[in-house]
Amino acid sequence: MGKLEDGRTLFVPRTAPGDLIQISGIREHKKFARARLKAVLEASPRRVQPRCPHYTRDDCGGCQFQHLDNETQLESRRAFVGDALRRIGKQDVSDPPIVPAEQTYDYRTKLTLHVAAGGRRIGLHPYDRPDQIFDLAWCHITAPALMELWQQVRRLRALLPPSLIQLVLRLDRRGHCHLVFKLGEGEVWSGADRLYRELQRQGAKVTLWYQPPDGVARAVAGTNEAFPATVFEQVHPEMGDKVRSFAVEQLGEVEGRKLWDLYAGIGETTAQLVSRGARVESVELDRRAVAEAEARGPTARRLAGRVEDVIIQLRAPDGVITNPPRTGMDERVTAELERVRPKCVVYVSCDPATLARDLQRLPSFRLTAVRAFDLFPQTTHVETVATLEPA
Repeated sequence: MGKLEDGRTLFVPRTAPGDLIQISGIREHKKFARARLKAVLEASPRRVQPRCPHYTRDDCGGCQFQHLDNETQLESRRAFVGDALRRIGKQDVSDPPIVPAEQTYDYRTKLTLHVAAGGRRIGLHPYDRPDQIFDLAWCHITAPALMELWQQVRRLRALLPPSLIQLVLRLDRRGHCHLVFKLGEGEVWSGADRLYRELQRQGAKVTLWYQPPDGVARAVAGTNEAFPATVFEQVHPEMGDKVRSFAVEQLGEVEGRKLWDLYAGIGETTAQLVSRGARVESVELDRRAVAEAEARGPTARRLAGRVEDVIIQLRAPDGVITNPPRTGMDERVTAELERVRPKCVVYVSCDPATLARDLQRLPSFRLTAVRAFDLFPQTTHVETVATLEPA
C-alpha cells in the first residue's frame, strides 16, 4: 500500500513491507488506485524466494503471499481480522491472536483446475486475470498425493472429455483420491472406463466422478463411493479440526443443553456436541451432506434447507455454533438470533468482512473473544472464531 500525490491509496500486489519498488499499469478509481509490480529495486528483509515456479513465472493467483516470510504472513492475517472488526464491525478490539499451521505447503486436499477451450491448457488463473489460464505442472500448496495423480492425468490428457470445463482433485480423510469432471452442456461422457483403466496401469487409486452442468455428481469408475466427492469439507483438515474443537470449547459445559449447529456440513461439529451430551438441532442446505451426517451419526435433529428458511422451525437454543459460507449469514438469520438471544453464539467465519458486517446486525450481543486460525498459508485468506454473549 502506498499513496498517490492526491492522497488516494495505491494497492500493489506481490510487494513486501519495506520494499523499494518500481510500478507500472496504474489503474485509477475514484477513491483508490491499483498498479502492478514492475521491479524490486531494494528488497525488504521480509521478502523470501517463492517455492513455486508458477508464482513468479505465471503470476499464479492461487497464492498471494509466497514472497513473504511466515511471520509477516501471520501478522498480515491477524491485521485483516482486526481491521475488519474495527472498521466494519465498529468493535473496540486489537488484532487477535492467530493459531499457526504446522504445514505451510502441501496441505490442500482439494484443488479446482480450469480448462481452456479445447483442453489446450488445464490449470489456474493468473492473478487478476480470470479470463486467462496457465497450464499447471505442480501446485505446491496442494497435497503431494493429488499432485502425483495430476502428473498421471496430464499424461492422459487426450482421454479427457472434450467439453471439460473444470477438473476437481480431492483427497478424502481415508487417503483416497477423487477426480470430479465438470462438463459442458449436452455431453454424455463415455470414456470414463478407459481413462480409469489407464490410471490403474499407472498405479493410481482413484474414483472418477461425472458432474453435468447444474447436476449432481455421480461415480462413474472406481470404488462405488457412498460419500459424494462434491460435499464441502475443509481443504486443510488438520487445521479445520482445531477450529472445530476451539469453537465447541467456547460453548463451555454443554451436557443437557439445547444447541444449534447452523451450516452444519457433514455433521462433524454436531457429532462433537452430541458426544458431550448436548441436544443438537442442525441445519444444512446440501441434502447429500445431511445424508452423510445421518449415516455417520450420532443422533440429532437434522434439517435440510437454507438456514434462513428453516431457522424458525428450531426450538429456542441455549447456545449456537454458526459456520456460514463466505457470504456470511442472511439478515433473517441474524434477526432470529436477536429474537431468541441464546446465552452464547460462536461464529466461525472464513471472511473477516462478512463476519464484521454480521456483528453489526447483532446489536444485542457483545464480542467476548476472537481468535484467528491459519487455515490457508501462502494466501490472504484466514479463518476466524468469534464468541458472542448477550450484552
